[in-house]
Amino acid sequence: MQRKALLVYGPVVIASLLFSLFWFPCDDIFATTVKVDKVLVIKGKRLLMLMKDGEIFKTYKVALGKQPKGRKIMVGDRRTPEGRYVLDSRNPRSRFHLALHISYPNESDVLNAHKLGVSPGGDIMIHGLPLGSGSVGELHSFLDWTDGCIAVTNAEMEEIWQFVPDGTPIEIKP
Repeated sequence: MQRKALLVYGPVVIASLLFSLFWFPCDDIFATTVKVDKVLVIKGKRLLMLMKDGEIFKTYKVALGKQPKGRKIMVGDRRTPEGRYVLDSRNPRSRFHLALHISYPNESDVLNAHKLGVSPGGDIMIHGLPLGSGSVGELHSFLDWTDGCIAVTNAEMEEIWQFVPDGTPIEIKP
């Protein structure tokens, strides 16, 4: 009797499993399991790369601060920092579509700003587009428009949000 049930229901179970493998996108499966171990930003190429075990896992085009050349020196200079930091927290209620906080300023940034008698600033993020501007999509990356942050499309920010855990190191190069 059990053998007969296996012959009748076995193909149904196998077909259901195969259907679910093809029906559900693989990206959704990987998004919940893959966690990257580093984020690398190359400002001159306007690229953000998610790294996993020393290999590039995913790459995104970005927009930077309105003054993209050089390292951030002080609050209001509209430059994106350069150096090694940590993605230390996240804001799901940002005025941009999701935001990951970059631990700027580091010790070196603070020392440089104090030598100049200025505040180094802060509140630097990787974020999506301003709320209500999601339809701009990839066009946003043709112009540096942030106040010093790193911006991606809303869909890309949702991916990054899932792949990048709090505490992930980020290196921002010129």
